[in-house]
Amino acid sequence: MAREVQEKHIDIFYATIKTALNTPGVRIQRNDFLMKQLSKHFPKDVVDEAILKNPASAGITKKEIEKIAVSCIKYEKMKVTSLSAAAGIPGGFAMFGTVPADTAQYFAHVIRVMQKLVYLYGWEELYDSEEGFDDETMNRITLFMGVMFGVSGANAAINQIAKIAAVNVEKKIARKALTKGAIYPLVKRVAGVIGVKMTKEIFAKGIGKTIPFVSAAISGGMTYTTFSSMTSNLKKHLKDLPIADEKFYDSFNLKEKDIIDVEFEEIL
Repeated sequence: MAREVQEKHIDIFYATIKTALNTPGVRIQRNDFLMKQLSKHFPKDVVDEAILKNPASAGITKKEIEKIAVSCIKYEKMKVTSLSAAAGIPGGFAMFGTVPADTAQYFAHVIRVMQKLVYLYGWEELYDSEEGFDDETMNRITLFMGVMFGVSGANAAINQIAKIAAVNVEKKIARKALTKGAIYPLVKRVAGVIGVKMTKEIFAKGIGKTIPFVSAAISGGMTYTTFSSMTSNLKKHLKDLPIADEKFYDSFNLKEKDIIDVEFEEIL
């Protein structure tokens, strides 16, 4: 019975995320995004290096990235809160269904801001190609979303992947690590935990919509609070990783690379 309940929550998670991923405008192209954001503040050679490798290895400080990250969060938060408030008005988006429309919109913005933050803090493109969203993409999104929801297993996995990604900045190491079969059971556990939280979120919003006149404020207020918490969790975690630290690259050497590679393989 417990296993059936877990599978149900996993199904809820994947159904919600897949619907969100099909929302127009959800995908953020890493190179285009970094070019647009960084070119406002840094010379072309620095921007080019940041795109080729990552912002920290190009010498861009965590403090400088923090300002851009905060701006991106604010932009997405205002958009999703406005949509959620509109959806909370009786007669707005459907309350029930496979995935309520406002829930899909909410997680579309979660995924949008997730991409912006991971690219600013040094990670690779989340998607392999222009065609759809495969299982490998879902693994990446699941673990980063796990960090947003405060799932400890996701934090630990991201920490280890970040270590090896930081010392192999010119290679697609993080992507390969997130597609390893050994990490799949962890991804499923994280998906299940998030599925439980999603179920509670959808139920709470549904109740809010049944209250005349105040449903818009309830829905918008809940969205603002949860979105703020989730983005804060991810930003805080990402900025403390070596891949986001310009000082790490100042002191980087080959001996460190060999040690980190071994530690990472043992954990996975």
